[in-house]
Amino acid sequence: MSFVREQWRTLRATTGLIDPAELDGLWSGLDAVDASSILGSWRGFAFSTGHPVEQVLARSRWHGKRFVSLNDAKPLICRAEDGGLYSDTSSGRGEASLWNIEFRGEVTATMVYDSMPVFDHFKQVDDSTLMGVMNGKAGVLSESGHLFYFGLERE
Repeated sequence: MSFVREQWRTLRATTGLIDPAELDGLWSGLDAVDASSILGSWRGFAFSTGHPVEQVLARSRWHGKRFVSLNDAKPLICRAEDGGLYSDTSSGRGEASLWNIEFRGEVTATMVYDSMPVFDHFKQVDDSTLMGVMNGKAGVLSESGHLFYFGLERE
């Protein structure tokens, strides 16, 4: 697992575009995580791959995610003009819930959006860090069908 953590640190520090294949490789080396173990507040960041969701999150001043309970997940915690945090239900068309769902042959924590055919799958880097992959119907996330990759750090 130390190689995977080093790979995580390297990709996390990358300032230019990252090839999604590198992120797929990292994802495959991480451990699945149970939905009930990720409850709490998380600060988020996007891996720069050129995915259109990166621009949406930057415009909304995305701060992270908050998992209050398995049935109460807030995917878009954003920073308001006054510096306060709020759940942006407009951009995300509602909120979400947490489930354990199979993705790429593994059952792992997954956030299911209430009003969009979109899933955020999570795997554990360490006790306070998650890697996320946003997955959904082609055309909903991007015309190319590429996935969106991001990280979460426990607050």
